[in-house]
Amino acid sequence: MIIAAIKLYQYDIPLKAPISISLGTIKNAQNLLIEIQTDAGLTGWGEGSPFWMIVGETQASGLAAAQDMARLLLGRNPLDIDGCVSTLSRYLPGHPTTRSAFDMALYDIAAKAANLPLYAFLGGAKRPLVTDETIYIDTPERMAENALRIYENGGVAIKIKLGTNAPDDLNRLYAIEQALSATFPERTYYHVPYRLDANQGWDYPTASEILSQTRFIEHQFQYCEQPVRRADIHHLAKLKAAGNVPIMADESLFDGADAIRLVREEAVDYFNIKLSKSGGIREALNINAIAEAAGVPCMIGCMSESRLALTANAHFASARQNVRFCDLDACFEHADDPVQGGIRYKNHYHIELPDAPGIGADIDPTFLRGLPKITVA
Repeated sequence: MIIAAIKLYQYDIPLKAPISISLGTIKNAQNLLIEIQTDAGLTGWGEGSPFWMIVGETQASGLAAAQDMARLLLGRNPLDIDGCVSTLSRYLPGHPTTRSAFDMALYDIAAKAANLPLYAFLGGAKRPLVTDETIYIDTPERMAENALRIYENGGVAIKIKLGTNAPDDLNRLYAIEQALSATFPERTYYHVPYRLDANQGWDYPTASEILSQTRFIEHQFQYCEQPVRRADIHHLAKLKAAGNVPIMADESLFDGADAIRLVREEAVDYFNIKLSKSGGIREALNINAIAEAAGVPCMIGCMSESRLALTANAHFASARQNVRFCDLDACFEHADDPVQGGIRYKNHYHIELPDAPGIGADIDPTFLRGLPKITVA
């Protein structure tokens, strides 16, 4: 079996409303969609979501790089995932999001060839997976309203985007807590933990101040994700040692080399693995193996992917017991859902994986025909 043709799609999905994090505001999901066709009739699908403020890629730069990557893969055996992805990495050492879309499509083909769902192809089994839901940066009042909605929908964890300044971010936290305590005086909301995410928005003094103040909020803070700049490993370690809130690496963790450094420096309590950030499943497996050996539990996270890539992420999480948390809610913000098959969300947050061979998801042909496309054959 060889790769006969590759189609590259400009995969735009409108959002219900703009969403803001400390690094910027996103108005639409501008993703990449890769379709790898083989001479044996098997097709693999992959998706990447290039957050320029995190990975340094845009949709335009990704599509340009993808044309060169596609030419490198033509005529190769798609089951040689290690050889194919290594070739892409050597040719363009950057572009992890673009590479992740190719990687995902190759794993889709390999699992289909083995007639196994991806979680089984990765050596795992189905297990219960539950995602949180994210509240993006807004006024304290609006963020409190969203927290109430998530709780009323049966949310199991509320992820709170922060990363501006200490007074404003503390006001957001207090507003959320006050709204929940006033609406649910029986305090059942205590069973829904908070997950903070500053997206590198704080300096060390600000992070230290905010995380120390959490002791005045009678609630479980499960972790704080990437409180300081990605290269500031020293202060990540100091915040971890302070012990106010467990610390999770996101933007500080792209690949296995980053994972080794974070472990060596004892810098964080948890890792956030994202396929679009790590370059795909192959490198994510390396990161998780390092984490598991070091006793560092992981979360599987997302950028702004559709249910296609979210399904691949969920397969990975199901296949690896060291993945303790799921943050797979990106599609909640999408105005359109062009994916056929794929994961389903039972009771809003409980993830149900498909059992079809491969990822078990593809794109509605009608939606696909409307996307700008480049064919490399």
